[in-house]
Amino acid sequence: MIGLIFGETDFPIEILKKIKKKKLKYLVIDLTKSKKFKKDRKSFSISIGQFGKIINILKENNCKKVLFAGKVSKPNFSKLKLDLKGIYYIPRIIKASKLGDAAILKEIIKILNEQKIKTVNSLMYTPQLSLKKGNYSKTKPNNADKRDIQKAIKILLGLGKYNFSQGMIVRNSKIVAIESKGGTEQMLKKCKTKKFKNKGVLVKFPKKKQDLRIDLPTVGLKTFKQCKLAGLKGIVLKNKQNIFLEKTSCVNFANKNKMFITVK
Repeated sequence: MIGLIFGETDFPIEILKKIKKKKLKYLVIDLTKSKKFKKDRKSFSISIGQFGKIINILKENNCKKVLFAGKVSKPNFSKLKLDLKGIYYIPRIIKASKLGDAAILKEIIKILNEQKIKTVNSLMYTPQLSLKKGNYSKTKPNNADKRDIQKAIKILLGLGKYNFSQGMIVRNSKIVAIESKGGTEQMLKKCKTKKFKNKGVLVKFPKKKQDLRIDLPTVGLKTFKQCKLAGLKGIVLKNKQNIFLEKTSCVNFANKNKMFITVK
């Protein structure tokens, strides 16, 4: 039995499809605000503050392993439903939340580990959703693009205090934007422009000291459409450290719009 701890985005949906196809035993701890998995009879919609309930459900169903997938945003702590274990653990979660959304998941992983519940890699059942090194589009980066890519990678890898930053936009060797706590989508919306077309790059690499079992940089068709609106020419990801959704649609969109998809 595997415990699936799911947040927002479409990544959890892909994992659930694969698990059902393999006919594996599972249960879902649904942390989404919209109760996205409520129709699944093996799903439990729970507040992030109900640690006692989460741990009891996992132990009662003999779940010694859990898989995290999807985005869990910082909750409104004053409105959280807390149980006794939640009251005990919540100070740790509040402290972690100051470091960004991913830090919340890392703290939950630590808490579960203390309960002898192991966390497995989020790509364990869907390795095909992570791209290997190479170019996946007809268009390839030219020399100017390569300079933008190199600059973005160098700065991303050198970031210290911006530990929530997975993404950066560079155009004409100049930094246009660095991802903040609002995420890539918010960053791209702010960069929407009519001035540029097919100029500049979005680089998405894991955060510094990131737990690679969770919260890998994720892109899908929506990301590409937003990149086009931002006038960008391509997206760069890190080898086997990414989640790439809707691959066929993304590649077709990139080819149609003369954009590149590169994995370093």
